[in-house]
Amino acid sequence: MKTGKELLAKMPENYRNNNITSNSAIDMLMKFGDVENAERIFRSIKTKDIITYNAMVKGYVENEMFEKALDLFEQIDIELGDVTYSIAFNCCAKLCNDRAMKVGKKLLAKMPENYRNNNITSTSAIDMLIKFGDVENAEQIFRSIRTKDIITYNAMVKGYVGNEMFEKALDLFEQIDIELGDVTYTIGFNACAKLCNDRAMKIGKELLAKMPENYRNNNITSTSAIDMLMKFGDVENAERMFRSIKAKGTNIYGALMNGYNLNGESWKCFKIFEEMKEKNIIPDEIEWNILIGAWSKSGMLHHCQYIVNQIPLNIQNKIRTQNALIDMWGKCGSIENAKNVFNLVVDRDTITYTAMINAFALNGMGSQAVELYREMPNILRNHVSQICVLNACSHAGLLHEARTIFNEISLKTEPIITTMIDCLSRLFMFDEAQKLIEDYEKTNTPSIVMYS
Repeated sequence: MKTGKELLAKMPENYRNNNITSNSAIDMLMKFGDVENAERIFRSIKTKDIITYNAMVKGYVENEMFEKALDLFEQIDIELGDVTYSIAFNCCAKLCNDRAMKVGKKLLAKMPENYRNNNITSTSAIDMLIKFGDVENAEQIFRSIRTKDIITYNAMVKGYVGNEMFEKALDLFEQIDIELGDVTYTIGFNACAKLCNDRAMKIGKELLAKMPENYRNNNITSTSAIDMLMKFGDVENAERMFRSIKAKGTNIYGALMNGYNLNGESWKCFKIFEEMKEKNIIPDEIEWNILIGAWSKSGMLHHCQYIVNQIPLNIQNKIRTQNALIDMWGKCGSIENAKNVFNLVVDRDTITYTAMINAFALNGMGSQAVELYREMPNILRNHVSQICVLNACSHAGLLHEARTIFNEISLKTEPIITTMIDCLSRLFMFDEAQKLIEDYEKTNTPSIVMYS
């Protein structure tokens, strides 16, 4: 940075009108994060070419100044190149607000037809449209590309996954007739894990079987594969995959432990944690939260205290970890510890309040659960916190409080009504419970859960 700025300071003024030199200077300053001086050079250039505009706009995007990038796009009065369109589409995809959608679609409409066969530009356009949720137009561009590369396929499949169109993602996977890259395998495993039906299991396992051996040491790809297998309930193959990876990162350990939690084998997390310690692999926030979840399932107070004693303070002060700790202490019966953590949380969110309400409910403290629910800001209340407080009333026999809270809930979902029916049934208010069922069935299909 020092050398670059010294060179720039002594550069003769007349060199500023050499676009190649000035463009390089703008690019350098933008990489340094010195946007102000880059703008100064940009303004000093008398005749700007498209490469000058590209350098400036790309710099804005790299420095996450997306609105400034769009401002400049709207000022360009010369013909745009394929690189300019690519940068613009990337910028609009990142910003993804009403203005970005308008500018992005306007640019796409005026893009010359021959640029559609530039895979980089078309892939950027597909990614942008997918981020806008405009899958139909993304598909149209995808179909118009004559020679598709793996990056184009990745953008389209990733877009389907991002828009929760998992079956379409699998359809496209089955059409790919070129060699897959590690990113493609990662997206494929993620799609199969999300869908998790018979077809997804078949395709996911076929993909895994044909994946080149060297991709196993790509931690991102292997993490996705382990996560997929665990979602399939195939713990044995997930463990086999884990053991085959030579250099394991924290995310690999996290995927395995999270899988154990999902498959009711949380006790195995303890062994994995000890292995991490032996290999001096330090868990990050995600792994600590997975471990807290595992220990909470054990319900054993000394196990919980053992893990908490090892969590670094900077992690303990993060809200996600604090929420997980409240849940853990509540599940293992240490309500005082749960309250202590709750009191330490500076910016409480919905999960913080809900975890504490549930902790009170699990420990037979229905009145305290109701009291905290009343303290909870209305904007933070959701169906989960409402179910938790109704459960607390149900188990503590607080019929009046349950009725009051239930009547206050404007959007009574099936789980909320089911919880209220459970509360009434526990307190032998069968006629009232039956009326709730009958009222629900006037406009909905009967729910088996309400009768159980």
